[in-house]
Amino acid sequence: MSQPRVPGGDENALELPCGETIAVGELDLGMREYDCDCGEAHAVVMDVHPPERFLPDFLVDVLREAIETTSEEMPEFDTPHLLGVVLEEFPEAVVAHDASENADVGYAMAWVTDFDSRRLHEVVVELVVELMEHAVSHADDDEALSAFEQEMVEFDVSEFVEQYRAERDLEAEDPYA
Repeated sequence: MSQPRVPGGDENALELPCGETIAVGELDLGMREYDCDCGEAHAVVMDVHPPERFLPDFLVDVLREAIETTSEEMPEFDTPHLLGVVLEEFPEAVVAHDASENADVGYAMAWVTDFDSRRLHEVVVELVVELMEHAVSHADDDEALSAFEQEMVEFDVSEFVEQYRAERDLEAEDPYA
């Protein structure tokens, strides 16, 4: 398993979660999946991809208002924070690459996952729901927690992702598709 850019390692190569290696230049800004020689598709996310790739605008706004980050470089909740949560939960399934010193690629950070882009989308939504439930549980409002839990019983992550992706893909000029 590769670690995020090991000092002294090849800065132009990226070892994927499956063990295959690719040149970092093979990842481009429009890429959402990489069809790997291992036979699988790996989701690709870059710091320049907006969190709206995974979540509706209104929810991103709520998360930005509710979540205080500790990063001076990224004071506003954004895609790197979402992928940080995924990396924390699935460390063996995500490879992070710091390309901040490589002006040739157009991104500062890239993440490649063992999941395809659809499964990664589901994972992000599942983790955000867990984050929201955790926040509600700290509100010391049993009624709010009970209402939230009841809503989540009826919430189908897979169906949400299906509908959200279909809605995004309907817009021809949508940069998140």
